[in-house]
Formats: sequence, structure tokens, C-alpha cells
Amino acid sequence: MTAYSTLCFLAAMAMLITFLNSKVGKMQSTIAITAGALILSLLMIIAGHNGFTYLNEIATEQLAKIDFNSFLLDGILGFLLFAGGLGINLNNLKDQKWEITVLALAATLFSTVFIGYALFYICQYLNFQFDLIYCLLFGALISPTDPIAVLAIVKKLKAPKRISTQIEGESLFNDGFGLVIFITLYSVAFLGTEPTAMSVSGLFLHEAIGGIVYGFALGLLFHYLISATNDHSMELLLTIGIPTAGYSFASLIGVSGPLAMVISGIMVGNWTRKNGFSDESKLLLDHFWELVDEFLNGVLFLLMGLSLLQYNFHQEDWILMLVAVPLTLFARFLSIQFSYFGFQRFRQYNPYSVSILTWGGLRGGLALAMAMLIPAGVMVVPDKQIDVREVILVMTYSVVFFSILVQGSTITPLINKAKAWQEKQ
Repeated sequence: MTAYSTLCFLAAMAMLITFLNSKVGKMQSTIAITAGALILSLLMIIAGHNGFTYLNEIATEQLAKIDFNSFLLDGILGFLLFAGGLGINLNNLKDQKWEITVLALAATLFSTVFIGYALFYICQYLNFQFDLIYCLLFGALISPTDPIAVLAIVKKLKAPKRISTQIEGESLFNDGFGLVIFITLYSVAFLGTEPTAMSVSGLFLHEAIGGIVYGFALGLLFHYLISATNDHSMELLLTIGIPTAGYSFASLIGVSGPLAMVISGIMVGNWTRKNGFSDESKLLLDHFWELVDEFLNGVLFLLMGLSLLQYNFHQEDWILMLVAVPLTLFARFLSIQFSYFGFQRFRQYNPYSVSILTWGGLRGGLALAMAMLIPAGVMVVPDKQIDVREVILVMTYSVVFFSILVQGSTITPLINKAKAWQEKQ
């Protein structure tokens, strides 16, 4: 069976889980799909341990045909971020621009350093030799909140405007900054590069600032193209050109494609929506991209859950998985709380803001994709064949699935309390 056939069956499975959930479970669809995939993975693993090894082997063989990194980073990520940008209200974004900037830059950097050093000292205490650079690498990939997971779960709960804008805006912008930190640390860890202020600032300017400028130019180009036609079908087709050719070209010129998709999505969703689209297209735009978003999210989260079949877990992995979740949550809380110490000097906020931003800071496919970029073979426990890639992957898996299944399914009461407080003001 080809990779395309495998993706078709995964899409059908995701749709089936979503349909059954709408009739029985009525959970948020992303949570239902992830939970369903995890249950299916566990059943296959149990079946394999009880003599039905062919089920596990067939599933693993088919999943191995799909390059998760390429599927996400070079494929559907552009669509998901562009769709997320379309739903951002520019006026709300302007109102929270400083908060989003601090959360996306300073809070992400603080979390990266805190997780890295804390994990290093915990590993030393556990007598587990895991170098500081690898601990910082884990901190870099797990600190940015995932826009795909956040927009799929938190946005639909309709949190108060300021909180919603902060968590959506932060998740859309901090992945670009987090990726720069990750690439820098990756170069030091595996390519022997010496980190300097010049090299780091040059990388940031080229990737992040370049992505923002390119995204603005891309959004401007498609704004004029869409404005030049009154055919509603053509107007919607033109929007597809941004996350396809536009995203691919960003990779060719070496700028941040994710940031470019966010910027162009915000421009099309605000400026072009108001002045460029025909009346019929305005009605169809959100429905069209919501359908695309739901479909691709379903496949992505199902693939994330089933990918557990490809890995074997050692005792050391389980211990570090248990460490990773509370450590990441604590770092997230500190980064948000310290940021709010500064914010509260200038304006009043909902008292549940810190709690919602902490518990709603979900991680997802982007963190897993970065973890999978780490090369295999750098051994940590040679006699058990445990390498750096395995350790970082299992810790990332634990944080991602905890955030989606536990945090995503239990954040509703917090948001309801924030809404109730807002209504009383």
C-alpha cells in the first residue's frame, strides 16, 4: 500500500472517529481523535504481546511510509497556520500587541532556559548522563505553544476577548522564535557550530524578520489578485495559492514559512475580507477554510496518536516522561506569571488569565516534528541502545499527549469562570 493510500485510510478513520464522537462522546473532535488513536495503538501493542504480532507489524510498516516531518513541516502546516491567521481579528491583535510580543519572545526564551537547566540537574540527581545542550534542545522545542493544537481546542471555547487574543496570537508567533532557538542549539549539539551573538541575530533576522516581510508581500500580492476578480470560485482558489506555492517559496529563499502564513492569513482575513472579496465569497471563505482546517487536523492528530507504534520504551524513558510533564507546566506557569507582573502595571486583566494561559498552552505536532529532526545514534545508555533522539522524543510525546488529552479536556471550567467574571464587570 502506498503512502497516499495510507493517508486516505487515516483520513477515513479520522472522519469515522469524529462522526462517532458527535453521536456518542461529544468531546472536542481533536481530543476524540487523539484519544481514539492512542487506544487503537495500545490495543495493537497488547495484541502484539499476545501473539498477534502481524497487526502491529503491518501498522508500523504502513506508518513508516509517511515522513511525519515532511507531512507536517513541508505539507499541511502552511494550510493550518494560514487558516489560523484568517480567524485573527486585527483590531484585537493591535490591542494586545505588547502582551503577545512579550509572551512570544521573552516568555519562550525564559521557558527554554528554565526547562533546560532544571532537566539537566534532575538528570544529574537521577544519575542519568544527559548533557546540558540536549536538555536545552528539549526546552527549545517544547516551550513554544503549538498554534495547531491551541486553535483546534482553546479557540472554539470562546474565552474572553483579551485572553483569547493573547493565547492565539502567542501560539501563532512564538513557533517562529522557538524554531530559531531550536536551530541554533541543534547546530551547536550536532553540527559543531560555535554560537555567537552575530550568528544567532543573523539567523533570527533572516528567518523571523524575513518571514514577516515575505508574508506581508505575499498577502499584498494576493490581495490585489483577489480584488481583480468578481468570480467567487476564483477568489477562493486564489487563497489556496498562499499556503501552497507561497509556503514552498518561503523554504526556497530561507525565510520562516510559518510566520509568512500567519501574516498573509491575517492580511487576507482582515484587509482583503473587507475590501477585496465579493459578498458571496465573504460568506464562503470561513466555511471553506474551516472545512480544510478540520480535515487536516483530523489526519494530523490521528497520525500523532498512531505513531507511538513505531517506538519501544525503556524504563529510563518512563521516568523522564513523568518528569517532563510537571517540569514543562511549571516553566510555563513561571513564564506567564513573570510576564503578568509587568503587564499588570499598565492595565487590569481577568484574574483567570494566568491560569488559562498556563493550562491552555498546548503542545502538538510542531514539537514532535522538531523532536524527530534530531539524528539517531548519539547514545546516552549504550548497553540499552538508548540515544538522545529516543529520550527527547518520549519526553515530547508525554507532554504533547498530556496537553491535548488532559489540559485540552479540562480547560472549559476555567474559561467559564473567566467568562462569569467578565460578565460581572
